[in-house]
Amino acid sequence: MNFLRGVMGGQPAGPQPSGAETIQKLCDRVASSTLLEDRRDAVRALKSLSKKYRLEVGTQAMGHLVNILQADRSDSEIIGYALETLYNMISNDEEEEPEESEDGDSSGLGKRNSKSVMLEENSQKQADDLGVQFTEIFIKEQENVTLLLSLLEEFDFHVRWPGVKLLTALLKNQCAQVQGVILVSPMGVSRLMDLLADSREVIRNDGLLLLQQLTKGNAAIQKIVAFENAFERLLDIITEEGNSDGGIVVEDCLLLLLNLLRNNSSNQNFFKEGSYIQRMKPWFEVGDDNSGWSAQKVTNLHLMLQLVRVMVCPVNSPGATSSCQKAMYQCGLLQQLCTILMATGVPADILTETINTVSEVIRGSQVNQDYFASVNAPSNPPRPAIVVLLMSMVNERQPFVLRCAVLYCFQCFLYKNQKGQGEIVATLLPSTIDANSISAGQLLCGGLFSADSLSNWCAAVALAHALQDNLTQKEQLLRVQLATSLGNPPVSLLQQCTNILSQGDKISRRGSKVQTRVGLLMLLCTWISNCPIAVTHFLHNQANIPFLTAQISENLGEDERLVQGLCALLVGICIYYNDNSLENYTKEKLKQLVEKRIGKENFVEKLGFITKHELYSRAAQKPQPTFSSPEQMLFDHEFTKLVKELEGVITKAVHKSSEEEKKEEEVKKTLEQHDSIVTQYKELIREQDTQLNELKEQVSSLKTENEQMQATITHQLSQIQQHKDQYNVLKLKLGKDSAQQLSAQAEGAQVNGLQSEELTGLREEVEELRKQHAELQVQLREKDALIDKLRSGPAPPVEGIATSSENNAELLKELETLRSKVQSQTAEIGQLQAERRDLLKKVETCSAMVSVPTAAGSTDGAGDSGKIAELESRLVALMGETEKLKEEAKSSLESRAGLERQLAEANSTVAILQTEKAKLQQEVADSKKEQDDLLMLLADQDQKIQTLKSKLKDLGEPIEDEDDLDTRDQFDEDEDEEDDEDDEN
Repeated sequence: MNFLRGVMGGQPAGPQPSGAETIQKLCDRVASSTLLEDRRDAVRALKSLSKKYRLEVGTQAMGHLVNILQADRSDSEIIGYALETLYNMISNDEEEEPEESEDGDSSGLGKRNSKSVMLEENSQKQADDLGVQFTEIFIKEQENVTLLLSLLEEFDFHVRWPGVKLLTALLKNQCAQVQGVILVSPMGVSRLMDLLADSREVIRNDGLLLLQQLTKGNAAIQKIVAFENAFERLLDIITEEGNSDGGIVVEDCLLLLLNLLRNNSSNQNFFKEGSYIQRMKPWFEVGDDNSGWSAQKVTNLHLMLQLVRVMVCPVNSPGATSSCQKAMYQCGLLQQLCTILMATGVPADILTETINTVSEVIRGSQVNQDYFASVNAPSNPPRPAIVVLLMSMVNERQPFVLRCAVLYCFQCFLYKNQKGQGEIVATLLPSTIDANSISAGQLLCGGLFSADSLSNWCAAVALAHALQDNLTQKEQLLRVQLATSLGNPPVSLLQQCTNILSQGDKISRRGSKVQTRVGLLMLLCTWISNCPIAVTHFLHNQANIPFLTAQISENLGEDERLVQGLCALLVGICIYYNDNSLENYTKEKLKQLVEKRIGKENFVEKLGFITKHELYSRAAQKPQPTFSSPEQMLFDHEFTKLVKELEGVITKAVHKSSEEEKKEEEVKKTLEQHDSIVTQYKELIREQDTQLNELKEQVSSLKTENEQMQATITHQLSQIQQHKDQYNVLKLKLGKDSAQQLSAQAEGAQVNGLQSEELTGLREEVEELRKQHAELQVQLREKDALIDKLRSGPAPPVEGIATSSENNAELLKELETLRSKVQSQTAEIGQLQAERRDLLKKVETCSAMVSVPTAAGSTDGAGDSGKIAELESRLVALMGETEKLKEEAKSSLESRAGLERQLAEANSTVAILQTEKAKLQQEVADSKKEQDDLLMLLADQDQKIQTLKSKLKDLGEPIEDEDDLDTRDQFDEDEDEEDDEDDEN
């Protein structure tokens, strides 16, 4: 303890030990002491010396400190001292430097001199190297990092906070190696994510810094952190801290979000699907008073705008960018950004970044572009936002970065937006010009012809984007007429551009204007490319071609080479897209002119100056124009695509001879003819395929109907069989009943009167006959219902016509049998009626034969007369029932006649269907024959095409393969199908 007092306290007498000796003794005390308090005091002393004697403590004490972390985990105080000591050894934070200098000043070793800046840089570099070396030593054993991760689970502040700082320092010095250890450590990332939930703000804030270092450049860790609910936690923290008005914590959260989302499509999709884009809208709510923005708020809004741009960056996949743009419009985020765009008092750098952000939110999205076109500035009278922005672009007093941002916004507004292109060009046409208001076209023309070369270039590029891939607007812009001066006739915009180009050449001989000429040449090349009418208008001016050839043929300085290359490109476009409508400037004459005045090789060399320029490759990298100075604004991103597309074809067009060109044109015409024939045959085959598919569908439906009809007929046959059985049973019963009636009549004829028992039996028999007849009527009604159902149902299929005709024949036979049976029943009923009449006669006879009753037989006579009266009443009832049976038999006969008519109609329908079947079979045979003929013709055409292609290949022309044509046809078919589906929807 006396030793420690000597180190930490006053100055004892005698010679003082050196720093290395003191550290060595402390390390021995840490390694050998058995008491925890002694080890704790020694580690505390090492911590106090670790900043001043960083090298000595790192080289001698690191191993002992790691042992402390492993052996003394139960004591949080010594663990905290050990972690802080390790942090002081490994950390390279500049904030520690002032303390070191103060210590050095107190010892007289760190006084500043005239070379202080250089010494500070060297010392900082040495300190950084020392921290990296100590980090390598520490992480060489991966168990050390795993041990540190396990210590972070301790809730004690004195353990957790220095552990977080130590791990952050390790990641700063050796990021990739430490990331690899954490990635393979079980629950390693999850333990670090728990730091964001710590209630102590200092640990939470340092945890943010740790996660920033952890997620740098490692997509796997970024995904794990994102799926550990990082987005939800970070957005909650930003909201709690006050969004854009928050402090440094909001900045740290935004930096971590940028690390998670930049160049990580998986996390971007997860962010969008989790509806987190909607939670970004409150970030951009600004009030009416925008004065006095703090530096932290400006930084926060910069990062928030960058976060929006990460989601809609042009380098992302088109599908992901489109869905994010849609979400930003639907949740009102785009509207909020446009509000900032038109607000007053917004700092210039925030306004510039907002313009760039809005540009990428609307780029290529028709809905967003239409909304942006409708935004008006809060002025009196209101002006469109596009007009206000263009006013800033052509104003040379505005900051350079702001003008670049406006140009980018205008380019994004017109990107794949033919509607917007048409609206911009329409503001230049004579019929739509309004003298009382400023339009976008007027601003572009004003910038195009102003004295500021940067305005010339920006206006030319902006106008070129209004013509990009839009043949209609290129032709419409030819109608624009400009009044150059009083008393002179108006000239076209195309002619005025060439006039300024020639005047700029004279001025450039004295100084500058190279930027203006490059902008005008890019505009002209974009304008007349793929537009033969514009080429004709350009060649119609006799002075244009001589001026261009003179520019190309001269030997000018290094700065003029780019202009020569663009002039060569413009001449090449005039050759390649020439329709030979002007006799003096046909393709052949222009090539002869190039060969005589310039030379083919020299022309191609000058053309190559464009792509060899150092600024060309920089502009080709990304759509946004990012230039450090106005002088570097020479190329546009879309124009680099046009140069890449045209350089090769122009070179071939210049080198071709007239004979080769004629042969090529003949071959092209032949190929076009053959292509048209093949296209016609393909369309015919497609139509026949469609017809065949329809016939197949009809056949399949007819098969289904046939199966249904077969099932119905089978059911009908079973019912008819049941009816046969029931009829046979009835026939047997009727036979028995008639025999019983005859025997009863014979017995009744033997007596002089009818007995009551016989009459009762006769009545019962008649009742049974009536019931049987009623059952027959019910069965007949069921048959009628079935026949009506068959008539109302679908027509039988072609394949089932033969079967249905056979079944109908069987039905006719069965109906005939039923008719004969019913007729026999009718005869039997007539016989019964005759028997009843005989019985009535007998009753009358019996009543006449009755004599005067005697005293003894008066009672019998009276009884017989009562029986006779009762019998008569019963006979009358039987007669009525018999009449009803007759009527029912008559109706059954009529229903049978109706059935016969229905069967006749069915037979006629069957005959018609058979005829249609024969016709369909004949049509199918004819179509197959036509297809065979077409295939033969196609084979002949393919042979001719192969011959022509071989000729073209011999001539050195690129030929598209047949697979490419088929792929293009298939692509066209898919687009047609998608259009049809859209129309149906």
